[in-house]
Amino acid sequence: MNFLAHIYLSGDNEQLMIGNFMADSIKGKKYLKYPEQIKNGILLHRAIDYFTDTHETVKLSTQRLFPIYGHYSGIIVDIFYDHFLAANWKDYSDIPLEEFTLNFYSLLQENMEILPLRVKSFMPYMITDNWLLSYAEVEGIEKILRGMNNRTGRKSGMDRATEELQTYYLEFQQEFKSFFAELIEFCNNKRAELDNN
Repeated sequence: MNFLAHIYLSGDNEQLMIGNFMADSIKGKKYLKYPEQIKNGILLHRAIDYFTDTHETVKLSTQRLFPIYGHYSGIIVDIFYDHFLAANWKDYSDIPLEEFTLNFYSLLQENMEILPLRVKSFMPYMITDNWLLSYAEVEGIEKILRGMNNRTGRKSGMDRATEELQTYYLEFQQEFKSFFAELIEFCNNKRAELDNN
C-alpha cells in the first residue's frame, strides 16, 4: 500500500498516522528512539507491508504486471490500490478526501521536527501537487508513476503502467476491494494489539 492507505489505516490517532507515513525512512531498530505512538505507527506500517506483500489477492494484481514491469510490479500495484482507495473514498470515510488530505498536510507541518530528512525533502512537492488527492484520478496516478520512473533512471517504464490500469481496471478494482476489506480488519486488530503492549 502507498501513502494514502497507510495514513487511512492508522485510524484517528495522529501520532500513529505520522509514524505510519514516515516509516519507509526509518530503517532497522532506529524506530526505537521515537515516542511510543510514533513507534507504533512505524510497526503498524511494517505489519501492513508484510500482510500486503504476502497476500494472495495482491499477488494476482502483481502477476498481471510482472511480464512487463518485473520487480517494479509490486510498487505499481501499491500506487494502483491507493488510486482505488481515493476513487472510492466515500465507501471508506465520512470525511471528504480533500478535507482529509489538507488536515494531514497540516499535521505534518505541525510536526516537522520529528520527520526524517527524506520526508522533509519531498513533503513540499507532495503538498504543492496534492499527491493524496490526485490519486483519485488516473491522470494523477500517471504523474506519480512518471516521477517514480524518473527516479529509477527511466529503467522501470512505470510511466506507462496506467495503460494496464485502464485495460484491467475492473479486475484491479475488484482485487483491491476484496483485499482492502481484509486489510482493514487486520489493522483494527493490529492497532489494538499495539495499544495493549
